[in-house]
Amino acid sequence: MTNKKKIIVAPLNWGLGHASRCVPIINALLENNFTPIIASDGKALGFLQQEFPSLETLKLSSYKIKYGKNLKKNLFLQLPRIFRAIQLEKKIIQLYIDKNTDVVGIISDNRFGVRSKKVTSIYITHQINILSNVTTFFTSKIHQKIIKRFDECWVPDNLNSEFSGKLSTSKRNVNQKFIGVLSRFKKLETSKNIDVLVLLSGPEPNRTYLEERLISAFNNDKRKIVFVLGKVEKIQKKWTNNNCTFYNYALSEELNKLLNSSRVVVCRSGYSSVIDLAVLNKKAFLIPTKNQPEQEYLARYLKSKKLAPFCEEHLFTSERLVETENYSGLKSEETKINQDLYRLFHRKRKL
Repeated sequence: MTNKKKIIVAPLNWGLGHASRCVPIINALLENNFTPIIASDGKALGFLQQEFPSLETLKLSSYKIKYGKNLKKNLFLQLPRIFRAIQLEKKIIQLYIDKNTDVVGIISDNRFGVRSKKVTSIYITHQINILSNVTTFFTSKIHQKIIKRFDECWVPDNLNSEFSGKLSTSKRNVNQKFIGVLSRFKKLETSKNIDVLVLLSGPEPNRTYLEERLISAFNNDKRKIVFVLGKVEKIQKKWTNNNCTFYNYALSEELNKLLNSSRVVVCRSGYSSVIDLAVLNKKAFLIPTKNQPEQEYLARYLKSKKLAPFCEEHLFTSERLVETENYSGLKSEETKINQDLYRLFHRKRKL
């Protein structure tokens, strides 16, 4: 173990989507005889520590991004704090690399400061373009400038931007490489004994708002309903209330079984959720986070392709699930990560 080359894997702590799609990346690194070092903060770090309890972890500074009614204004006001966090994580990573000469690479999932000139630095994103309404051109250009500082950009989608649409479509060369859909889940042949599986995720307070809305919507529903609340805590809890079963969170193996056993999934239209459901060929009803342009676009895009219906959270009722019958559902072949991607990490470190 000690002579294996180390690669830092650093997902952004924004819900669990970035962390969850790093699970197949970490597994592939282990299969290719690398030693992954998990670097993140908050719930994302806690989740990956439970998924991979034997791996070394590195705590990074938190961006502490908060939503508001006006996301753009909110993010603008938070920029000084975000910038300080980026500078701090850059120092933490560089110090770790200087002390550990066996580190040969970095895989950063949307963490701007997790890169180094000394080792191969990869950036993962499905958003080469950052949608922000009238300022989309400028936010996309800034993001693309950041991406260019990395050696390569891995886009977790198929070549035709099948699930990300215009988010990953760019005429500008940012060293992007489409690596196929990334999911920690696998399709199983099992009985469908869960009528509705509700998956909650994302930053607060929006996660709690949706939880309260959906518990109310399914109150006294006669179907079998299962909620996975997306609240990563030290101890997993399970309880029932009326017709509903609740989990505070579920790790990959258990969640894989729950997903495969469900007829319909209700969740946010976050990209990681979308491609997870596509690999499992699931029917879904999507509820985009209000004032988050990426999720609002993805919901409209997937509806236009007749893959899944959506509505705003205040308009959701349990009766609306019948709409899924008019959509084909999310479908994609499982992607096996190409071993050639890791050739970049066999280059020598720079002094």
